[in-house]
Amino acid sequence: MSGERLPVKRTAKLFIGGTFPRSESGRSYEVVAHDGRPLAHAAQASRKDLRDAVVAARAAQPAWAGTTAYNRGQILYRVAELMEGRRAQFVSELADVGATDPDRGVSAAIDRWVWYAGWADKVAQVLGGTNPVAGPYFNFTVPEPTGVVGIVAPGEQSLLGLVSRLAPAIVSGNTVVVLASETAPLPAVSLAEVLATSDVPAGVVNILTGVTAELVPWLASHMDVNAIDATGVRGDQLGEVEELAAENVKRVHRGPEADPFSDAAQSPYEITALMEFKTVWHPIGA
Repeated sequence: MSGERLPVKRTAKLFIGGTFPRSESGRSYEVVAHDGRPLAHAAQASRKDLRDAVVAARAAQPAWAGTTAYNRGQILYRVAELMEGRRAQFVSELADVGATDPDRGVSAAIDRWVWYAGWADKVAQVLGGTNPVAGPYFNFTVPEPTGVVGIVAPGEQSLLGLVSRLAPAIVSGNTVVVLASETAPLPAVSLAEVLATSDVPAGVVNILTGVTAELVPWLASHMDVNAIDATGVRGDQLGEVEELAAENVKRVHRGPEADPFSDAAQSPYEITALMEFKTVWHPIGA
């Protein structure tokens, strides 16, 4: 063999149901670095891809919600372990898109997985409970996952911003369909590769790349999506999202407007924002 070897470049695909398909439309779009260098061609998801992702998320949700809280916490911790092993790749991808301190961004993203993993078996005890009532009854408040959640990841902080929205959504038993940062999708693609080799069951997390403004209305209007985290939705599109979400009474949530590196950017209330609290009455005595 003679001549210089050409490296095998990765194809940035979608992540649906634990597999990596190309977009059914065959479309892709160019991803460029902050200095204009071409980095990759990412799959441009279509409405059909989004529907497939919702189907996969719905199929996975009962088993994921039925997993013990302790086990879910261990699975999230495993994601952090695998990200630590691929730190150099994530740092390089953040540097390519001009992140100010890519090493700090990767560290914060890994630490955020660990932080939310610790809440898996605590949130029900802290925010649920037994309520005093005037009558011969026990009255319990029990938190439960909402179901299938759509997440529009922030365009900036393409890794830490994504993890900050994803981890609190799945730790309680929800499954998700994520729209990754349009301009910097490669960290999300790498995270999908981590999830595929971790213990996260297929379909719990589904990640789509593409034109966010094109996909957001279909995510907001899908009748089998129970809630939407609209943190990454542009302000001029938020009204449309809220109107479409009203068709099946989706909960619309936006993350805190805080420095993503600060303590204010992580909270147990980001978990409960995408949970339902059920109240149960039970009579006392015969």
